[in-house]
Order: sequence, then structure tokens, then C-alpha cells
Amino acid sequence: MSLSSSPSRTTSTTTTSKLYSPSSSPPPPPQTESTRPIPNQTLFEMMSEEHLRDSKAIEESRKKTQTRIAKFLDELKTRTSNDWGLRSGDVRLTVVSRDGHRVSMDVHKRVLSEKSRFFAEKLSQRKEKGVSHTVEISECDDVEVYVETVVLMYSDDLKKRLIGENVNKVLALLQVSAAIMFDAGINSCLEYLEAVPWSEDEEEKVLSLLCQLELHGSMTEVLQRVLSEPSTSVRTDDIFLKLLSGVLQAKDDKARREMKTLISRLLREDSFDYNSRSRQDRGVLMAEIAREADNLQWLVDILIDKRMANDFVKLWADQKELAELHSRIPTMYRHEISRITAQLCIAIGRGNILVPKDSRFSLLSTWLDALYEDFRWMRRASRSVDKKLIEEGLGQTILTLSLRQQQVILLNWFHRFLNKGDDYPNIQRAFEVWWRRAFIRQYGDVPDSSNMQITICNYPT
Repeated sequence: MSLSSSPSRTTSTTTTSKLYSPSSSPPPPPQTESTRPIPNQTLFEMMSEEHLRDSKAIEESRKKTQTRIAKFLDELKTRTSNDWGLRSGDVRLTVVSRDGHRVSMDVHKRVLSEKSRFFAEKLSQRKEKGVSHTVEISECDDVEVYVETVVLMYSDDLKKRLIGENVNKVLALLQVSAAIMFDAGINSCLEYLEAVPWSEDEEEKVLSLLCQLELHGSMTEVLQRVLSEPSTSVRTDDIFLKLLSGVLQAKDDKARREMKTLISRLLREDSFDYNSRSRQDRGVLMAEIAREADNLQWLVDILIDKRMANDFVKLWADQKELAELHSRIPTMYRHEISRITAQLCIAIGRGNILVPKDSRFSLLSTWLDALYEDFRWMRRASRSVDKKLIEEGLGQTILTLSLRQQQVILLNWFHRFLNKGDDYPNIQRAFEVWWRRAFIRQYGDVPDSSNMQITICNYPT
């Protein structure tokens, strides 16, 4: 199977199906002193040097792609024999790029048919004994994506496989999976997209692609992050009046000024008690809490690093009784516990933990108030606490929720921040993104013009 960079299109004498693949091209090399044109150079010399630089960049990009493809092919061989117990393949799958580069691999009709409804239909038409199949996908846009999609068909844990990938790569995998009706691949990509934060550019790409693919019910969870429900949404005027009232009644002058500036900018875009204890008792209690919290933080770090923290997020979110007791203990003794919540938010915000939206919302519902109240002590008591890192992780985690959930949490933060200022995490950036999603941006369908055609033929074995 060979791949390349161009809208995915394949011709066939027997079958036709749509296949989408993202266009990609290497970025131009940065201009340095040595690459700036020399004043006395002729136009021909300048054009020759530019062509040479472009050729080198293209060749370097191609070598990196070939290295990654070779890695995927090696993985395919290992999974074929170890996980599936299969030997040589009975389908020769070839992908051809627009410039003629070809990558071929021996795969298995059994796997393709089990995983892909498209291949199941096409390959079922060839039932002759002793006959193998050749499948060629021509004019392919991104070879690496096609090869990786085939490798994913041999994987039992697709969700874990996607951890650490970037949104653009997962969108590319989703396109190919949708085209060949690889349902497990589609669902895994959608679960990934629903769980990780998006940049504003990525948000546009996610919505544009989902509109093209028309996956209907299976993408509802993803779209809840940006699309409001008319039956449950609060009117814009009501929200604005609440925000305005909050600013006008704010007690913290610095926070009030910041929120005034923020709201103005956004609108322009849219024209327990332990007093009886002795000091020694308090010291012992504080040391015990700190020790247990430090142990737990260490374990959480390991779980995150090993991509095994999903179950812990759910477990931590269910500790409602502990969270209630937490609020009765003075902050100076308890703040280390809130660092665990901060750890999880940072990891979720980076896309290193993939858990369902209900678990993410439950985590914040249980522990967000504690994190707010402990934030000042967390910053003052430990130099290792990175304020900006926590704020970014918390904001990104909130933005992975449904639009309605974002609204509830961010409006609550808005009023708290106005009265507490720097004692609270500053997640203005997340507030801005929510505002634009809720009241400014409108997403429409993007017309699709790409096609894929596949040729299938038989040859005797």
C-alpha cells in the first residue's frame, strides 16, 4: 500500500467508493541570513537556489515519511504473527501517490473483512479457491495515514493507540476510516476528539470534517462541545445582564478591571475546624496529609506516564464524601490534595488522559470548588507549583465539555474571580473561547469534492 499527499482518489474497474484524505505539504524552510538573497545575485541564480532549497526540503520530508511507513510495516508484521496468529497475507494492498511512489503490503482478507464493511463487501465478491486479491489505491494524498489505518485494523486497543497523537493526525485517520467503513477506527477517533482539547484552528477543522463525513448520531458527543441546545440554552441577554451585574458589584478592583476589558473585547467581536488541637497535633496532621498526598501524586504521575490513568480519574471523581470532608479542614493542611486534581486537569488538557465527558464533568463537579479554594495556598506553599500550567490545563479541560457544561462552570468562575482575583486560577482564555463558541461563531457545511476509486483483481497463488 502506498501513500502520498493529494486528495485521496482511486480508480477501479469494478468498485467505486468515496475516500477522503487531508492535503499536506511541507512548510517552507525559515529564512536565515545564509538563505536571504545576495544583492548582486542574478534572478536566475536566486531562482536556482530557491529550487535547490525546496528540493532538499521535499526530499527530507519524503525520507522522514518513508522511515515512519517502514516502522508501521514492521509493526504490521509483528501484529500479524503475534496477535492474530496469521502467516503470509492473501491480499496484496498497494497505495500509489500522485507522483508515482508505491508502497505495498501483504494483508489478510479475514482482517480486512472483519474490520471494514467496505472491504467485506468488495472482497466477498471473489470467492474462488486458491485465488489471492490485489487492491490498489491510486492518487493517494497521504501514504502514512493509509498505512497506519491498516495497522490499526490489527490493533485490539485503538483508543490507547491514539493517546499522544495530535488532532490533525486523528482527523486524517478518521477520514480514511470513514471512507472504508472501519467502524472501530471511526469510533476510536471520535472518542479521542471528544476527550481532548482543541485549539481554535483545530476546532474549525474538526467541525468542517464532521460536516463532510455526515456520521450522524456517532458524532453528537463531539459536537456538544460547541453546539448549544435551543431548548436548554440561556438567552444571550440574560447571560450578559448577569455578567454585567457581576462586574459592577465586584469587590476586587484588579479583577473588575480585567473582566471589564475582557467583556468589552468579547462584545466588540459581536458588534472542618481544628482550633482545639495543639500546634504539635496540627504539625502531625499536616505532615500525614502531605505525605499521603505526595505518595498519591507520585502514583498519579506514573499512571499518566504509562497511559493508565483513565480509571483513576473516574475513581477520584467518585470521592464525593472525601471532597465534602476536605472542605471542613483548614486550607493550610489540605491544599496538597488539590494538587492531585490539578495533575489530572493538566494531563486531560494535554490530551494525555482520554476519559468520557461524563467522567471529566464529574471530576470538576466533585473537586473544582476545592481547587479554587486551595489555589492560593498551592502557589505560596510550593515553588514547584506552576500557576500558568494549572490554569491552562483547567481551562482546556473545561473546554472539552459540552457547551452547556462549559457555560455553567465558566459563569460560576466568572463571579468567583471577580471577588477573589489572583487568589483564584485565571482562566480568561477558556472564558473567551466559550463565549465565541456560544454567541459568535456559526458553523456550516463545507462542500466535499474528493473521491476514491479502488481496483480489485485476482491472480492465482
